[in-house]
Amino acid sequence: MKQYIGLAAILFYICPVCCLAQTVDISGRDSVSDAGNFFIQTDTVYFDVDSLVNEKIQLTPEKFKPDSKKATIYAAIFPGLGQIYNRKYWKLPLVFGSFIGCAYAINWNGNQYSGYKKAYSAFIDENSTDTSWKDYCYGIYRTTEFENWTPDMKRSFATALKSARDYHWRNRDLSYIVSVGIYALWIIDAYVDAQLFDFDVSPDLSMRVAPVFFDRTPTNSRSIGMQLSLAF
Repeated sequence: MKQYIGLAAILFYICPVCCLAQTVDISGRDSVSDAGNFFIQTDTVYFDVDSLVNEKIQLTPEKFKPDSKKATIYAAIFPGLGQIYNRKYWKLPLVFGSFIGCAYAINWNGNQYSGYKKAYSAFIDENSTDTSWKDYCYGIYRTTEFENWTPDMKRSFATALKSARDYHWRNRDLSYIVSVGIYALWIIDAYVDAQLFDFDVSPDLSMRVAPVFFDRTPTNSRSIGMQLSLAF
């Protein structure tokens, strides 16, 4: 009986120890597992933060830099579009002002040419009943009746009408040429503006003088000199 009681006592002491050891093993295994999960979660948080930083960088607007090809195409489509694309809005009055001036010159010279042409044709045609040439009389031709005009006066007046006709004809055609030239000039201006958009035009011009060492070469020994640099 005593043997059974001693065996029971031994088992009573051994079982809690085994249970404790089992608990420690399980706890240790769970701790390692939890630790692994912790590191995995930490890595996940790190990558999430990095992606957020990248998204923030992508959301930052880039500095505007016009494309010279697009600026040229826009300026060729319609005057002033290239300057608007380059954000040079202060040039728009110059663009439209130059074309308005050319349009006025073309219209005015065209009307004058048509009037002098009609008057000259009516004056040299003796059978014509058109008296529009009288609107272009001046000086002695206006104060003297036409019946009292001498042949020299008639010939001189006809020459004056012809010269005025040719003068306005030439100026009208020249106005067309100038308009084409101005059109091409504003296209070139848009292209150059786009190319030199970020060119530094600050007046900071400086000169720097500093000593410089020249390394040894097969033909020369090591030496010292002065270096002059210009910053502009």
